[in-house]
Amino acid sequence: MSRLAYVDAVAGVAGDMLLAALLDAGADPDYVRNGLAALAVDGLELRTDSVTRHSISARRASIVAPSEPHVHRRWADVRAILDAASLPPRVRERAHAVFAALARAEARVHDIEPEAVAFHEVGAIDAIGDVCGIALALEALDVDELACSPLPAPRGLLDTAHGVLPLPAPAVLELLRGAPLYGVDVDVELVTPTGAAVVAALAVEFGPLPPIHLESVGYGAGERELERLPNVVRVLVGERDRVGGEGAVSDDAILIEANLDDISPELVPDAAERCFDAGALDVWVSPVQMKKGRPGFVFSALARPNDEGAVAEAILRETSTLGVRVSPVRRWELAREWVGVEVDGERIRVKLGLLDGRVVNVAPEHDDCVAAARRTGRPVKELWAAALGAVAQREGAL
Repeated sequence: MSRLAYVDAVAGVAGDMLLAALLDAGADPDYVRNGLAALAVDGLELRTDSVTRHSISARRASIVAPSEPHVHRRWADVRAILDAASLPPRVRERAHAVFAALARAEARVHDIEPEAVAFHEVGAIDAIGDVCGIALALEALDVDELACSPLPAPRGLLDTAHGVLPLPAPAVLELLRGAPLYGVDVDVELVTPTGAAVVAALAVEFGPLPPIHLESVGYGAGERELERLPNVVRVLVGERDRVGGEGAVSDDAILIEANLDDISPELVPDAAERCFDAGALDVWVSPVQMKKGRPGFVFSALARPNDEGAVAEAILRETSTLGVRVSPVRRWELAREWVGVEVDGERIRVKLGLLDGRVVNVAPEHDDCVAAARRTGRPVKELWAAALGAVAQREGAL
């Protein structure tokens, strides 16, 4: 079993809010303070207090640091600070991943190399303290995995060291490529670059709350009181409940199929995508010979019983068929969980299939490998193999 921290971005996520939520969920503040002392910065201090947001009791946290006027650290400078500190290995790895994600995002926004990025607000000692504090709090809670809810995206303008920027800030959107976003009718920053970098670098998945045996809940408050929603981020911590428990289990499923011989093959991937959007577990096509000797194929989708209607409607809308056939099936599923590994500074998710608690299948996320290949220039197959090797080293012989 792995321990999971689920970030419920009620009003977005910022570094100080997430740190406060983890402390409120039970992370030992003294452990965090002792870890921050390893940064060897005189005057660096963690302060906390309690507040309410829309009648919700929440923790507020702030990293107090010496004033550093006009200091703009580059990624190499931040890396040197982290490497010089006597931090636990997983804490250092997580802090590295967050700032590496920030550097890549800023580099894409400004069309420069990551090493040339000059961090402004996020390079200040208090921001470094926020990131290290979050990594320390995760370690104090013995969290193995981070997951995150969909994130709110407001519309408005923001004054920054780079000038007036639209919301969400460009670097935030770069960090959140691939993450689920939804619009909200407020004109204040809800997801900060630090908050976006933490979830982008450390979360192994975005979406609804995964199955979890809940142990603790923490609320972290933002500075301001918002009228339309409670300005908090919520963290749920507990043991992740693997799908199907420790061993393989059987489950009911529905097979929905249609024979097609009069649709352009170019439209098939679009129909498959709509089926996945409707909740399909898997979609595939098989070549067949139709009546009068015409070549065709069977379009098949597998779904949970509750998603049968939505998937069937997707096939009817997106293909040329006049009807679908449905049959109940049983399928056996391995327990599964996600882990994240870093390859060439790129975060790649890897799915583990488990039988009686033992890893029997490992599959790097192909889309992550493709995205990493575009950014690094390495072949996809090399990154796929490197991610596989990183998991083997981390999990032991597979």
